[in-house]
Amino acid sequence: MTALEPRDAEVTAALVETTVAEPAEGVLGRTYRALSIGIVSVVLLIAFEATAVGTAMPVAAKELHGIPLYAFAFSAYFTTSLFAMVLSGQWADRRGPLAPLATGIGAFGAGLLLSGTAGGMWMFILGRAVQGVGGGLVIVALYVVIGRAYPERIRPGIMAAFSAAWVVPSVVGPLASGTVTEHLGWRWVFVGIPVLILLPLALALPAIRRMAGGPADAETGAEPFDGRRIRLALGISAGAGLLQYAGQELRWLSLVPALAGAALLVPAVRGLLPRGTLRAARGLPAVILLRGMAAGSFIVAESFVPLMLVTQRGLSPTLAGLSLAAGGLTWALGSYVLARPRLEPHQGALMMAGMVLVTLAIVAAPSVLIEAVPVWTLAVVWGVGCFGMGMVIASTSVLLLKLSAPREAGANSAALQISDGLSNALLLAAGGAAFAALGGGAVGAAAHGAVGSEAAVAHPGAFVVVFMPMAAVALVGVWVASRVQPR
Repeated sequence: MTALEPRDAEVTAALVETTVAEPAEGVLGRTYRALSIGIVSVVLLIAFEATAVGTAMPVAAKELHGIPLYAFAFSAYFTTSLFAMVLSGQWADRRGPLAPLATGIGAFGAGLLLSGTAGGMWMFILGRAVQGVGGGLVIVALYVVIGRAYPERIRPGIMAAFSAAWVVPSVVGPLASGTVTEHLGWRWVFVGIPVLILLPLALALPAIRRMAGGPADAETGAEPFDGRRIRLALGISAGAGLLQYAGQELRWLSLVPALAGAALLVPAVRGLLPRGTLRAARGLPAVILLRGMAAGSFIVAESFVPLMLVTQRGLSPTLAGLSLAAGGLTWALGSYVLARPRLEPHQGALMMAGMVLVTLAIVAAPSVLIEAVPVWTLAVVWGVGCFGMGMVIASTSVLLLKLSAPREAGANSAALQISDGLSNALLLAAGGAAFAALGGGAVGAAAHGAVGSEAAVAHPGAFVVVFMPMAAVALVGVWVASRVQPR
């Protein structure tokens, strides 16, 4: 017997033991329970922030005399999160996901406190920018944790849990935020959420340190940061911010920031996304492109649904928001369906089916502009679209980790999130400009009681011109979904 044979026997025995034990344990098994609860709690925190803070934002802007700067409260979050996503990807690949996740959670809470105690609108916007840094660091680090800590067979399960974590906030968040804003004040919505940070910190961080800490390649150690990617990240953030600023007003002078933004954005996108992404090359590039097309088309269309119901069908803002509440449940259900192991061989076909459902939902939504169509049909239609989104979004997340080498998981996760966020911003800017050009400004004013009631139904075409292009983008996504599986 050679000196190597005893070690080979030990390794073989360990592999056999792992193979036998592994199928019996899921995301809530003894090995993964603390980690799963911790990182799902982080997602729950982000979900409550997204649903609750958005409800309180108009009141905050009005009290701080910042209505003209209202859009910057959203764009500040987005532009800083783009930079933070790239930074988090490099940080996690080179040093492990623990530090960017902990820093991100801390920045997220600090931004909420800064906005909640702001005495003016610009300080409020600064707080939102700090939140964006935290959100960008957290979301990419979470993907790296999943790629390192969970075996491939149970990753769909944890992704389904992420989707499920949005169900309760999507229903309870707006109602709770509205109640707190009305009776206690909007500031309590911001300063109250950071209390939820304590649970994720207590549960997730020790488990991450144990199961996913350190650089991807422990033998070579941590590599230095790539300065070029950091510069490109700054370019994509600045470029996106300039394009959003230009899209807020339809003036010739807006072409100046628009062109400057495009000049920064184009080379940054080409440098930060995998080669072949823009032409939907098979495999990882198609996965990343599909994520952007699905998220951008659906979320942009969804952002106009409440306004359409309020101004065209006379619903209250609360009822208009509740019409989308069931979507959180069907979204989670779609993710759960894709998590079934027996459906894995059909993942590509199911993603195509999901994009078909998304396309049909966007096309059918403007039908409520016709008085004879019951308003409740939109809730049903949007629930179907959310089911399709659940299948697509969960699958892109799982496939990304499956197609990424361990030391590239952070960079590729950042690329996925950049595709998601950037498509939202660009399509929203385009849709908003088209909406305003066809009289959407009058519709928005009617929603706030600034014009006569007859104007509230005067421009249904402004909504159609938003939904139809988004449906076209989703339809192209059906073809992109056919290319996500490598040959």
